[in-house]
Amino acid sequence: MNLPELAVFLKSRRDRVRPADVGLPTGPRRRVPGLRREEVAQLAALSADYYTELERGRGVQPSAQTLAALARALRLDGDERDHLFHLADRPVPLVAHGPSTHPRPALLGLLDRLTTTPAQIITDLHEPLVQNEPAVALLGRAPAVRGPEASFVHRWFTDPASRAIYPVDDHPHHSRVFVADLQAVAAKRGRDSEVAGLVAALRRRSEEFAALWDTHDVALRRTDHKRIVHPALGIIELDCHSLFSEDGRQRLLWFAAPPGTEGAAQLDLLSVIGTQDMTASFRERRS
Repeated sequence: MNLPELAVFLKSRRDRVRPADVGLPTGPRRRVPGLRREEVAQLAALSADYYTELERGRGVQPSAQTLAALARALRLDGDERDHLFHLADRPVPLVAHGPSTHPRPALLGLLDRLTTTPAQIITDLHEPLVQNEPAVALLGRAPAVRGPEASFVHRWFTDPASRAIYPVDDHPHHSRVFVADLQAVAAKRGRDSEVAGLVAALRRRSEEFAALWDTHDVALRRTDHKRIVHPALGIIELDCHSLFSEDGRQRLLWFAAPPGTEGAAQLDLLSVIGTQDMTASFRERRS
């Protein structure tokens, strides 16, 4: 592990990121154009002392998860992210799931600005990449796994518990939407082994999926009206909107409700409740 070079690289990337790029105020008393150490630590969900030790080249041994969080916080592109892992002597994340597993900087920049709106970045196969705190409060924290099992579409058709996020009456609608969206993604990707493997696995494990897949209905999910079951607030009616990356491999989802509606009031209350008092059944759910 090349700790001195890792420290220099982190500082160079920190100096490059402007506060406005990550949704932070510039402020009249800022002495440097880039981010402060404590700001990087906050964005990466690390302690300020831990990150300071990293930049000082001390004996800190960052995990792959920590490196991935730093890559997101510092808006590193793919080559820079790989370089960070090399310096830390950690295996570079495999692209077996496709190049879409590293959040796009442009989408991250928008996510940072949605401080009071539940929002998250997912892949085109509905694998969660990053979510803001309002999204955690609304949907629960995403499972810390990667690959097909992380896909909410996969869990929707293989894990009945994952469906608790929606009222039972809405399950047929969401099943149709998920399958039609996956049909569109499969066509767009062409002969893609990742999509083929996911479809084959779901056809084997779910008769419902197989029947819907054979209808050949196709429709990318750009927007949808959802009723989300929250353990403290009950059913919240919201609109879910999608913003696609240029290559279509990632999506920024955000949830909103028209002003004056009950859903808008519930979102306001959710910002107060946050993630406190969340029950065990609420964890690891995703939209």
